[in-house]
Amino acid sequence: METALASSRQDLVASLDLIETRLRWLSSWTIHNANHLRPKRDGLKVGGHQASCASITAIMAALYFHALRPQDKVAVKPHAGPVLHAIHYLLGQQSRDKLKRFRGLGGAQSYPSRTKDSIPVDFSTGSVGLGVAVTAFSSLVQDYLVAHGKLAEADAGRMIALMGDAELDEGNIYECLIEGYKHDLRNCWWVVDYNRQSLDATTADRMFRRFDDIFETCGWRVITLKHGKLQRATFRRPGGKALEEWIEHCPNAEFAALTYQGGAAWRERLMADIGDRPQVAKLLGGFDDDGLAALMTNLGGHCVETLIDAFDSAQDDRPTLFIAYTVKGYGLPLAGHKDNHSGMMNPSQIEGLRAHLGIAQGDEWEPWGGLGDNAAARLKAFVDASALAGKAVEPQAEMVPVPARFAVPPEPRQSTQAAFGRILLDIAKSGDLLGDRIVTTAPDVTQTTNLGGFVNQRGLFRRQELADVFHKAKIPSAQKWAATQAGQHIELGIAESNFFLLLASLGLAGQHFGTRLLPVGTVYDPFIARGLDALNYGCYQDSRFLLVGTPSGLTLAAEGGAHQSINTPLIGMGQPGLTSYEPAFADEVALIMAHAFDHMQRPDGSSVYLRLSTRAIDQVARENDGWEADALKGGYWLRQPAPDAEAAIVFSGAVAPEALAAREALADDLPGLGLLNVTSADLLHRDWSARRAARWTDGKRAPSHAEKLLSALRPGAGLVTVLDGSPAALSWLGGVTGMRVSPLGTDRFGQTGDLPDLYHRYRLDEDAIIDAAAELFLD
Repeated sequence: METALASSRQDLVASLDLIETRLRWLSSWTIHNANHLRPKRDGLKVGGHQASCASITAIMAALYFHALRPQDKVAVKPHAGPVLHAIHYLLGQQSRDKLKRFRGLGGAQSYPSRTKDSIPVDFSTGSVGLGVAVTAFSSLVQDYLVAHGKLAEADAGRMIALMGDAELDEGNIYECLIEGYKHDLRNCWWVVDYNRQSLDATTADRMFRRFDDIFETCGWRVITLKHGKLQRATFRRPGGKALEEWIEHCPNAEFAALTYQGGAAWRERLMADIGDRPQVAKLLGGFDDDGLAALMTNLGGHCVETLIDAFDSAQDDRPTLFIAYTVKGYGLPLAGHKDNHSGMMNPSQIEGLRAHLGIAQGDEWEPWGGLGDNAAARLKAFVDASALAGKAVEPQAEMVPVPARFAVPPEPRQSTQAAFGRILLDIAKSGDLLGDRIVTTAPDVTQTTNLGGFVNQRGLFRRQELADVFHKAKIPSAQKWAATQAGQHIELGIAESNFFLLLASLGLAGQHFGTRLLPVGTVYDPFIARGLDALNYGCYQDSRFLLVGTPSGLTLAAEGGAHQSINTPLIGMGQPGLTSYEPAFADEVALIMAHAFDHMQRPDGSSVYLRLSTRAIDQVARENDGWEADALKGGYWLRQPAPDAEAAIVFSGAVAPEALAAREALADDLPGLGLLNVTSADLLHRDWSARRAARWTDGKRAPSHAEKLLSALRPGAGLVTVLDGSPAALSWLGGVTGMRVSPLGTDRFGQTGDLPDLYHRYRLDEDAIIDAAAELFLD
């Protein structure tokens, strides 16, 4: 029995070693083809990071073809994208054509992409650090679904991140660590490709133990894989202890330089430093130069036997950090070189590697090139029998029914933020499936963004239940927040990056775990910018969520400039995968929220961003619901202009009272003056842009919604545009049909004050709108 097990293990190690070689070659050749063989029409470097790929091939071979289970999910470090494509090429899931077009139009993407790659990609990566932290939040989402009975505990997988060591410089990773500790993170592996070389520098030597300390403090198990099997065996020989001590104290930069210089340089340096120690000269003399170089670079991250032992030792649910020491460019001529991050093998070097691996000319793209027929057949059978080969395609979660409309809060004077909170509370009380699938979160601003009612009704989520101490002590409080496994609000600290990564993870629950969730996240509107990279990351993956930015603009009067958002309407207009709205009235909020929950689930849908305000304003009376269809397209006439009217006031959001008042004041001077309420500058601009582009695409040139709205005015009419935000969000409307524009808005940092003073100071009040209208005709 022991002999059979040993034979099985030897076969496993031998197979993984061969796969590692294949991955190193295929990733290198894919990059070489893109840069040296494929015709270049623009003369620009294509790139591809051969050295960063080579440092992680053994790690990925051991993980994907030994440790990985069907329910596990992996975020692959951006620069290892070609290795991931090579893995799926061996599995028959990636085409040769895609590899040949790597980093070209329609080819394999530079960095793993859920939406643009044809191979299965669990998490998109690109902006370093985000693909690491998202795995922790996906683990939290998995725990949420297990607790809510939507996923069996036995089916829970590990959320795994393969990361470059330079990603440990990213602050969002440490924000994530703290949040993970608070939520008792589990089923999460982070594997560090610790090659100690980044683009500009070598990792500081003094960081050696700091990562261990930080992660262990946050409850993680840290497994360091510094030495491979050959090194460990050599250390046990006479003279080996001195060699081990020398390696332990060798500075990272010197280790890299000696690696590049090769065996002779290693021998000279070792003899100079420790050659007089007992048995060292004899030990080193037992290796030729190539053998000595192989010994010195036999680090844990390149030894598949060390790797499988490490992965096998962490089979519980404790979060684990694997620090796998590697050599950047391992097995390539540029191994260890200071400039190898962006460097690539030249044609003679790749030719030398091809010959060394025994790959015949013309067989460079063959999956099992360089292997005999029998070996190729055995390796193909090994790959085909792996858990990865049998992994099912991502599930298609069913849509959650959404009512045709939500009840409008009846208060005659209210803010859009208050209306949002009331509507969400009504959903929580309804007992509908929609309420059960909503998950809310906020970066420590739950109360001040009107999520409190929903949380009171549905509770906080925690795997380990926590009683509401104030409630038990009968201390009066509006917050009744007991934390249970049935809760539907995930509490976060003040870290907007964590907030957006959690929204992204929640929004992918349907694809990842088969149960659709409808995430709702609230954040102070000015602080969207603090998490903008993570927001973009979530949208790039086509994750679906409802983002509520509130309060916004100068309406945060007393808070001062740091809390008064300016450019967020432009963020909403410019962010792909996100449809933004800025409603003015409560019935618009109800209409848009119902639309948003449906739109988030549609194949051609997106995430939705609502920019709301705490400013309470008088609600308008409606004669009918004829305005609703136009409001969902981006704008409607709140006051219809007279035929051939010479001007209109165009507004968005909280400045509705000033716009209405100015129109009334101008009624005598400008009869028939129109009042256009823009509920989504984003949709209006996107529709207009698509209409303009149609002449070069499909030739269809139906008028855009903005053109239809503005056609009610006389050609060359004037527009006064106004919003509590950047004037650029609306001023472009003048270009739709060639109208004159007098734009109002905020393009400077605000200051403290009450709203009348600030609206007057920053020209958003009734007088400013009247002056802007006069300016149109004076000009």
